[in-house]
Amino acid sequence: MVNLINKKKLSLVKALRLDHIPLPRVAFVGAGGKTTALFQLARELSPCIVTTTTHLGAWQAKEADQHIIIRKAEDVNQLEKIAFSRIILVTGEEKENRLPALSDESLKWLEQFSNYHSLPLLIEADGSRQKALKAPKENEPVIPDFIERVIVVAGLSGMGKISSEETIYNAESFIKLGKMKEGKKIRTENLTKVLLHKNGGLKNIPTKARRIALLTQANTPELESISGKIAKQLIPKFDSVITTNFSTSNIQTFQPAAAIILAAGASSRFGQPKQLLDYHGKPFIRAVAEKALQAELSPVIVVTGAEDTEIREALKDLPIEIVHNSNWKEGQSSSIQMGIKKLPTNTGAAIFLLTDQPQVTPTIMRALVEEHQRTLKAVIAPMVEDRRANPVLFDRATFPALLELKGDIGGRGIFSKFSPSYILWLDSSLLLDVDTDKDYQKLINGKHA
Repeated sequence: MVNLINKKKLSLVKALRLDHIPLPRVAFVGAGGKTTALFQLARELSPCIVTTTTHLGAWQAKEADQHIIIRKAEDVNQLEKIAFSRIILVTGEEKENRLPALSDESLKWLEQFSNYHSLPLLIEADGSRQKALKAPKENEPVIPDFIERVIVVAGLSGMGKISSEETIYNAESFIKLGKMKEGKKIRTENLTKVLLHKNGGLKNIPTKARRIALLTQANTPELESISGKIAKQLIPKFDSVITTNFSTSNIQTFQPAAAIILAAGASSRFGQPKQLLDYHGKPFIRAVAEKALQAELSPVIVVTGAEDTEIREALKDLPIEIVHNSNWKEGQSSSIQMGIKKLPTNTGAAIFLLTDQPQVTPTIMRALVEEHQRTLKAVIAPMVEDRRANPVLFDRATFPALLELKGDIGGRGIFSKFSPSYILWLDSSLLLDVDTDKDYQKLINGKHA
């Protein structure tokens, strides 16, 4: 059973990990609340500049606090007097109820102006005519090379609807990319195929830009469930997936959560390798690794030291990564750092697991991940009987600090900088680690109190 201590909702800025980025340069593409998402982000980042590389509906200008029309590049100088006036929309002159894009030269000037004044710059880079879903047309999206994050938006209200122009912008291409037949209902696999296609959701994204899928309109329990399933399929090609219902401000973020199993010690106090002790017919290390896999943590990295050969033998048939820490005698910090350095670049968090706690369950690991998805807290741990227990989850924002640890100290060495958050957990076994033979007997006999 879990009780959440902190129920503060996640902001879009934090979900996109823009809270520590000095000059956000973000492009929005797709459909299903794209403009709503753009202006919500602009409000959270304000003062902020918003523009388009295609066009906006003239009625959308009301979302901004100031609207500047640029007819020639020098007109950007109009911005000097209002540079910090909350949300500033910059477009070309209105034509047929549309606000067109700036010229290439004017956009370059605007980017330079934003850099000079250290202002965020958000760009709507394609059109969708307020449809829930879309596939890009031939000449879109138009994403400048300086963009560092591309947000690909899809509206889940389109799920289960008949595939037609009523729900889908550029329906013919969507049907083709989604490998579906016209007139059939839109299913999760169709949307996933479109979002993962090089001519669909991934089209024209600059090589160095981070790819983020934003699944909006998850406004029923069924759509929330669908969003989670889609997120798992998108993660291999996207750096993260965010699901939201803007009407309730509920936001969750999905990034791979890894497991780092610290198994380098010599167990000198115990008298024999704890990693290889028997736990109901399995070595400790194998029991921990299997539970990390059952919790769907990925990757699962085992850091070995003194007992490298024996541990590899115990784990030889598991889909995990084993790395040997030749400097294991320098203390736990060296193993932590080796594990972090092996993580993929899109890892959102890592759960550190100890080999002398084979009783840890996949349930507590999943609970830590779910709390992280809701909050992106820096450090999350179980609270058992008013005591902090293991395992502990560390957000990627803590990784630089963990890489600076020295000596025989674990993650608690950064708690002065990143204060832990807790989930209440009713499992006293998490308070037991095996330091003595008496502890081992307690563990085997199920006496954890």
